[in-house]
Amino acid sequence: MRLKDKVAIITGAANGIGLAAALRFAEEGAKVVLADYDAEAGLEQENALTAQGYEAKFIQVDVANRESVDSLVRQTIEHFGKVHILVNNAGITRDAMLTKMTVEDFSRVLDVNLTGVFHCTQAVVPHLVEQGHGKIINTSSVTGVYGNVGQTNYAASKAAVIGMTKTWAKELGRKGINVNAVAPGFTYTAMVAKMPEKIIDQMKSVVALQRLGDPRDIANAYLFLASDESSYVHGHVLQVDGGIMM
Repeated sequence: MRLKDKVAIITGAANGIGLAAALRFAEEGAKVVLADYDAEAGLEQENALTAQGYEAKFIQVDVANRESVDSLVRQTIEHFGKVHILVNNAGITRDAMLTKMTVEDFSRVLDVNLTGVFHCTQAVVPHLVEQGHGKIINTSSVTGVYGNVGQTNYAASKAAVIGMTKTWAKELGRKGINVNAVAPGFTYTAMVAKMPEKIIDQMKSVVALQRLGDPRDIANAYLFLASDESSYVHGHVLQVDGGIMM
C-alpha cells in the first residue's frame, strides 16, 4: 500500500474533496485525521471509516484560529504518535462582484483559505523537520491561476497559496520535506450539485473533457503527491481540471 502506516492530517475532510481524500488515503494504508469545523459530519465520517476497518480520527478545528490549529496538531501527535502528511484542503467561498463584495466577506475567505493554510503548515512543520521527511500538499484552484468573475477574494486566496507553496518548497526542501499544490477545476461536490442544471452544463462546456471532475479525481492527485512516487516532485502546482484552460 502506498501510504502504509503514514499519518495524514486532511483539513476540510468531513465532506467533498477532503472526504474523498481521507477515504483514498485510508484505502492505501494511511492513518487519517479528519480535521473539520463540522463536528456532526466529521464524527459521522470517522464512524463510517472505522466501520470499514480503517484507522481514522475526527478532530474539530477552525483553521483560521491558531489555538484551534495547535490543538489539532497536538491531539494528532497524542493519538497517532507522529504526522507525516498535511493536506491543506479546507476552504470557503463568499462570492460577489467586486463592487458588491463586503470587507467582511473578503477578509473571511482569506482568513480560512490563506491564513488557515499558514497556521496549519507552521504548526505541523516542526514535527516534519524533526523526523527529516514529510509531505505538504496545499489546495489552490484554477481560479487562483486564471481568475474568475465574482471571486476576487477566492482568487486572491488561491493565488497566494501558490506563492506560499513555492516559497515553502525553497525553504523546506533541504530539510527533506516536499511541498506541492493541487489546483482543481470545476468539481462535482454537494455544493455544485445544488446549482441549476443550466449552470452545470455551462461549466461542463468550457472543460475540454466536457465533464466536471469527481472528488476522487482530486483525491488521486493528493495521493500521488503524498506517496513516495512523487519524491522528486517539488514546488509544483498540479492542475486537475479536465483541460479547462489550454
